[in-house]
Amino acid sequence: MNPMYAYRVNPQITQNGPMQVIVIEPFVYEALRSLIGKRAVLDTTRGSVSGMVVDAKLDHVVIKEHDSTFFVRLREIVWIMPES
Repeated sequence: MNPMYAYRVNPQITQNGPMQVIVIEPFVYEALRSLIGKRAVLDTTRGSVSGMVVDAKLDHVVIKEHDSTFFVRLREIVWIMPES
């Protein structure tokens, strides 16, 4: 794993103990950041989600459609398509 994309959540843990690692998807994250305020379709491992991209974080994106808000993990996204 490239250390540039791994983030140690708890660096105080010794090397022999458990370590939580979060893998960051930099290109997916940047693509979603560019879509904030726009509509998009996200295909995930569990199906498609469409709506307005409200926010993008390093590990998830927030999609709002009518009265529903979806928090989708970036690692679950297969593809992204902006809506026209």
